[in-house]
Amino acid sequence: MQDNFKFIMISAMYENGGNTTHRFFDNHEQVFVYPFESQLGTKLAGDYLDGVFPKKYRWPAFDLSASAAEDYHAIIDEECKVRARTPQSSKFRDTPMELDDEERKKIFIALMAKGPRTRGKIIENFFRATFEAWKDYRKPSEPLATMGYSPIIIVDAPKILADLPEAHILHIVRNPWSAYADTKKRAVPLSLEHYMLGWSICQSTALYWKKREPKRVHVLRIEDIMKDPQGVLGAFCQTVGLKSSANLATPSWNGTPLKTVYPWGTIRTPTPEANRKTAQELTDQERQEIAERVAPWIKLFGYEDFGG
Repeated sequence: MQDNFKFIMISAMYENGGNTTHRFFDNHEQVFVYPFESQLGTKLAGDYLDGVFPKKYRWPAFDLSASAAEDYHAIIDEECKVRARTPQSSKFRDTPMELDDEERKKIFIALMAKGPRTRGKIIENFFRATFEAWKDYRKPSEPLATMGYSPIIIVDAPKILADLPEAHILHIVRNPWSAYADTKKRAVPLSLEHYMLGWSICQSTALYWKKREPKRVHVLRIEDIMKDPQGVLGAFCQTVGLKSSANLATPSWNGTPLKTVYPWGTIRTPTPEANRKTAQELTDQERQEIAERVAPWIKLFGYEDFGG
């Protein structure tokens, strides 16, 4: 793994293409890519946004008196821990993966023993331990960076940037009609009001931090990525010191191309045609209400032609 910790955290409101973008990066020759959502939050994480976003997606907070083992268990990391410990209960149970969570914890504790115990170092060592313990992982041939993805984590941008001096945040935006149509397919979907509030907060925060930290916070539309993943993501790579790659053109799992991006997210087929068709699944009333609730952002992101 790279000696320094060059970190890229993908952020996106739910069903906005974060998982899809994550899978496009999966086989990049210079990037260690976390297997699932890197849900780094802890029960101590959170603030005034607790009523909008769950703790598992927030930047973590740790008990000052905790041990390394307690730090490890505090990180929620639901998708990876369930897959490793009780694979029969995981939606990724049919996804090949050799990772022993107890071994990963031991590696993490050994790394933490070298000090110092800072939040940034806890996060760094959590990722390092994952890739060391993941036995069948196809490691990048020219490792330079590590990538994670956690929904809505753009709201914690200042903490991420402060804790990890070489971190970048890549925030992904999707038109609100397709996004809400997909979130309605979940077993317990958010209400339109709740969903659009979260969508607006994420996009507003992303644009604010992009203006404040233009070299470290980046915003891309999933519509542009779907149209030309290699070109759009390749250009992003070059802005953060990585090379473009032909592998960016195809979503994959551990180097194996995916026919559909499932079960990582609700965007199964990442194409412009499927995305536009999804937007059309809503009723006229839903489309109108969405347009009214997020009107400023529709024009800012060039989404005027999606809501009709």
